[in-house]
Amino acid sequence: MRIFDPHIHMTSRTTDDYRRMAAAGVRAVVEPAFWLGQPRTNPGSFADYFDSLLGWEPYRAGLFGIRHHATIALNPKEANDPRCRPVLDLLPRYLDKDGVVAVGEIGYDSMTPEEDDAFARQLALAIEHDLPALVHTPHRDKARGTRRTLDVAAESGIPPGRVLVDHLNELTVEIVKESGCWMGFSIYPETKMSPPRMVEILRRHGPERVLVNSAADWGHSDPLLTLETARAMLDAGFDADDVDRVMWSNPVEFFGQSGRLDLSGADQPEPAFQGSSILRGGS
Repeated sequence: MRIFDPHIHMTSRTTDDYRRMAAAGVRAVVEPAFWLGQPRTNPGSFADYFDSLLGWEPYRAGLFGIRHHATIALNPKEANDPRCRPVLDLLPRYLDKDGVVAVGEIGYDSMTPEEDDAFARQLALAIEHDLPALVHTPHRDKARGTRRTLDVAAESGIPPGRVLVDHLNELTVEIVKESGCWMGFSIYPETKMSPPRMVEILRRHGPERVLVNSAADWGHSDPLLTLETARAMLDAGFDADDVDRVMWSNPVEFFGQSGRLDLSGADQPEPAFQGSSILRGGS
């Protein structure tokens, strides 16, 4: 079984997580730029973070045969902080870099006017740089936030097939499916979606344009819940082709629209890990 986790925050995870993921069949990941928990106070801290997403994390992932790509954006939560707004002016220089396969995470946290402006501006950047868009839907008032997301995306002129609307649930999947956008689901130990709930959604709506991710970060999360969802699909009677479509082919098709998705070697067995002088603390 091969797995492409299309939304995971490996900056927050350990090297042991990479080892476990590789052993579980994870061969590719996309890491969206997001809020780190501690408020950032100037654009320079974002530049350092973006550089790490495009340099250090692909190196760490590569030690275990995992292909790492990133999406770059000013996240919705920090779009409300006037100290962070100048990050929008930094984005064009990063959106042209290899390894950046979408603009994201963009969208809504609290649905403020500041978030409206940042969302619209970054959708325009996605169009300008010919990139797909990865959209975060709010955890509070999700149905209203999802409807607003779809309205703003439609107003921007970006084709719906180049928009992935993430963190969906049973209340929001239908309107996103009808819009023509791609549908993302985050599988969490206690919140968001669970493997059994995800299986029921797939039974009802089918595997077309569906991406399943772990969204693993610094909170209570599990980077192997993609594998657990794949197993739950098989136990529920889905065949191996359906599982491969959801866990591999769909994210490849969506992020492949960037023209920058490099999966060379992703189907190869995990390399023997001999360690790294950097990871061991050596020079």
